[in-house]
Amino acid sequence: MQKEELIQHLSVCVEKGKADRATPTPPEMKDKEGAKEITRKLLEMDTPPEEILNQGLIPGMKRIGDLYGQGKAFVPHLLLAARAMNEAITLLKPYFEAGTVERKGTFIIGTVQGDLHDIGKNLVKAIVEGSGWEVVDLGTDVNTEGFLKALEEHPNAAVGLSALITTTMVNMEEIVKKIKEKYPEKKVLIGGAPVTQDYCDKIGADFFSLYPQEAAEYLNSLI
Repeated sequence: MQKEELIQHLSVCVEKGKADRATPTPPEMKDKEGAKEITRKLLEMDTPPEEILNQGLIPGMKRIGDLYGQGKAFVPHLLLAARAMNEAITLLKPYFEAGTVERKGTFIIGTVQGDLHDIGKNLVKAIVEGSGWEVVDLGTDVNTEGFLKALEEHPNAAVGLSALITTTMVNMEEIVKKIKEKYPEKKVLIGGAPVTQDYCDKIGADFFSLYPQEAAEYLNSLI
């Protein structure tokens, strides 16, 4: 395949969740090369890493994110796509760390204190990272101090808070309040199953994301 064909094929691999040759899904791509092998080939062809990211990975993640938002794809599809993208990102990370690939910005994300659920957080992380952002993942059960410390280390970052249950969602209010007190201009995104636009407005967050792709689109609008 020529470089352009490989990049397009990489995009399809991400959308379909074909991480590597051993990945059994989708059936029509069984035993064929996946995102990992194709990314390695592109790098061996001296393809600029930013071209692999912008023309291969990002479009693939955007398509599956859009399908999810339309109700035509579901969480398992997003998880497979995220795994495929991560296989490619792993090969590109040395170039990111060396500064040869410019990221759009930095996004800090974590599940709030008392909540150990991470599927939603991980989906947002994958799609935002696949959109060209550096993501700082704080994990789960993150308290106010954890977010503030991360902001001290990454002062230009936007912040994302996730919660899956009502009893932990209430912890978002204090975190947003403390962030805004110290960094009034900082953009704070919130999301999760019990979260609503009304709650976002009530606690002073900047954006409520119902679908992972919406978070990526909002962040891109800030550039």
